[in-house]
Amino acid sequence: QVQLVESGGGLVQAGGSLRLSCAASGLSISGLTMGWFRQAPGKERIFVAAIFWAGSTVYADSVKGRFTISRDNAKNTVYLQMNSLNFEDTAVYYCGTTRTGGAYRNRNLYDYWGQGTQVTVSS
Repeated sequence: QVQLVESGGGLVQAGGSLRLSCAASGLSISGLTMGWFRQAPGKERIFVAAIFWAGSTVYADSVKGRFTISRDNAKNTVYLQMNSLNFEDTAVYYCGTTRTGGAYRNRNLYDYWGQGTQVTVSS
């Protein structure tokens, strides 16, 4: 049974930092593209960042320069370091896996998702 478990969310003041983790079990992430998405209340789940099997990364324009995605294949875990947080970053953050290389922004092509972790930024 495949499981993705996010952790590390919480309440933080604007300008602060959080580090999210996504621990996978039931599959090896080493050959997969791993993505982080977020969903604010009443809005769609949108792409935040992705890391490919070889380690290259891509980011949404809204988080570029502030967020960093990384992976530790030995721990079967993906991370999202979030710095300079602002109110607009408030959302539930989800990690997912996909075998797709090029369409990493398309949430419909992700095979597995975690349950999400809430990030709330106070202004």
